[in-house]
Amino acid sequence: MGKTLFDKVWDAHVVRQIEGGPDVVFIDRHMVHEVTSPVAFLGLKTRGLKVMYPERTFATADHNTPTINQHLPVEDPLSAGQLKALEENAKEHGISHWGLGHEKNGIVHVVGPEYGITQPGVTMVCGDSHTSTHGAFGAIAFGIGTSEVEMVLSSQCIMQPKPKKMRININGKLNAGVSPKDVALYIISKLTTSGATGYFAEYAGDVFKEMSMEGRMTVCNLSIEMGARGGMIAPDEKTFEYIKGREFTPTGEAWDKAMAYWETLKTDEGATFDKEYTFDAADIEPMITYGTNPGMGMGISQQIPTAAEVEGGAATYEKSLKYMQFQEKDNMIGKKIDYVFLGSCTNGRIEDFRAFASIVKGKKKADHVTAWLVPGSHKVEQAIREEGILQVLQEAGFELREPGCSACLAMNDDKVPAGKLAVSTSNRNFEGRQGPGSRTLLASPLVAAASAINGTVSDPREFLN
Repeated sequence: MGKTLFDKVWDAHVVRQIEGGPDVVFIDRHMVHEVTSPVAFLGLKTRGLKVMYPERTFATADHNTPTINQHLPVEDPLSAGQLKALEENAKEHGISHWGLGHEKNGIVHVVGPEYGITQPGVTMVCGDSHTSTHGAFGAIAFGIGTSEVEMVLSSQCIMQPKPKKMRININGKLNAGVSPKDVALYIISKLTTSGATGYFAEYAGDVFKEMSMEGRMTVCNLSIEMGARGGMIAPDEKTFEYIKGREFTPTGEAWDKAMAYWETLKTDEGATFDKEYTFDAADIEPMITYGTNPGMGMGISQQIPTAAEVEGGAATYEKSLKYMQFQEKDNMIGKKIDYVFLGSCTNGRIEDFRAFASIVKGKKKADHVTAWLVPGSHKVEQAIREEGILQVLQEAGFELREPGCSACLAMNDDKVPAGKLAVSTSNRNFEGRQGPGSRTLLASPLVAAASAINGTVSDPREFLN
């Protein structure tokens, strides 16, 4: 019987199978940041242990970093303490550390692919749920808890039950104005936030073959939001072209050897999945969320559904709409917004800024809208400047901030005030996710751009030629 892509990578990394229990899986790459690593390093110290393979671990600061005046000391004592701990722990254990001010600094799931740390067929973990991003390269990548961070640091292995397998097929051609973010939000709206719990998803079909690597990263990033352990896409020529020549990518004979393996990384004919879904690309339009989880999403031209039309308890649904200050059957288009956030590990890459700029070019930001445009890394920031995107943004009334997670999770100074409505290109819209009492609408960079110009929730297709 043929094997799935997931089976091939997982089985190649199993060190030991525990009868009736989890597998012991070897981890090729381990990314750490300042929030979930300090306690793990403290655990090593308490036990008198060292990091087993420091060259396989990479540290970057992102969650608690300010996005303005990064050259100044961080004012918040908790954030400053975590950033200092990451620096000291990395130094003590000989780990690469890209802290504030370092040219390679950026969001953990943005810099990994940028420097070729992320490669096909590897296993990757990080104490961050959106580690699933790296699955875009045909890697098995997933988030872990702090105790598991300690386990990987000390043994380079992790104990995990093998997830079930799911395949999500989308065939056909996407309509104008529909981005990878819309594809992901559409899938989550169909499966719900728990529809893939216990599964590892493989994305297949025309839409994902045509999608850019950065688009694939966006889709895999959001796998966790439908409950999946992670998501992955089989590597192809786009993948190989993207990673070739990057700092940590193999070269010469090592590249040829790697390619021989990478080209085998695809699901075999006849391989079976525990669950499979198929959707039509033509059914997807620009998406917007209206509730307090990523599964509460709809096509932007539609009306908010009634409690009777959605799964789950009516009381919970009513509570969500009350928090968002919306009503059943409301139109989303035309709702006045207060904030726009472009950034995060979901949509903080150069293609996202290109898309945003394509809408705002030659126009002006609505006066009442506060916009935070935050690149995912210094490499993205540099490209924004080199490609002339910064000038387009500035002429339209926008400012560019410095790299970091920013308003995705309000763990830094970028917090949306209570009651304010934000169109956000990030990944979660839970109550208070972007600041206590804040209200979040998840959307694509195109929707965010159109909304920033009009000052209301807007369909980007009105701006497309």
